[in-house]
Amino acid sequence: MALHPNGVNHLAISTTDMKAQLTFFAEVLGCPTKALYWMHGVDGCYHGFAELSTDSYVAFVQHPDNSEKIEWGITHAGNGALPVTRGAMQHVAFNVDNSDELLTMRDRIRANNIQVLGPLDHGFIQSIYFAGPEGLSLEICVGSDIDEEAWIDPEVKDLCEITDVEMEALKNPEEYTAADELLPNPAFDSSQPHMHYPPGILEKVMSVPDEVVWERFSETQPPVVNQAMES
Repeated sequence: MALHPNGVNHLAISTTDMKAQLTFFAEVLGCPTKALYWMHGVDGCYHGFAELSTDSYVAFVQHPDNSEKIEWGITHAGNGALPVTRGAMQHVAFNVDNSDELLTMRDRIRANNIQVLGPLDHGFIQSIYFAGPEGLSLEICVGSDIDEEAWIDPEVKDLCEITDVEMEALKNPEEYTAADELLPNPAFDSSQPHMHYPPGILEKVMSVPDEVVWERFSETQPPVVNQAMES
């Protein structure tokens, strides 16, 4: 089996009201809060996790400098059909196992006085749509494996300027063979995706050897254990 990411461990969403987000996900969607702690390495910042499954979570980051300003079409889409700034989350869809669960989730959300659109059928998934706190555009869907031969539209492929050869490569990514030795970071290349740090800091951070990052930056003790040890 080819190696590639096999799911989303956590989707981290900015918030200015951690309590409101965790309450919505617990009461409206039934997702238990599993973690709430000072975010590692970030002063004044909270990190909260709501569980979707034992290996998949919605996380929230309450940074003291998070903006409360919502600009529709720029910071938020508002619904699944509207624009938003590139790289931003347009909407997020959560999975359930069957159509009965989808309808039950729809009714659970409506029972909490939240409007829901759907379900509607997209062919390979069936979906309901609703909003969450702070302008989140949310979806719950049930679906199956996607048949790429049926669902890759040649017209849209051409509009994306993807050639036939490129599309075959996209559908069948090359397998990666691990090198005999672990690879160090490549040299900084501004044309490649890179994390945003103040000028000069990125180069310093990325030059730190992996073993030093592991040794100096890791924080593994749960906060309750830490507090018990301190007392």
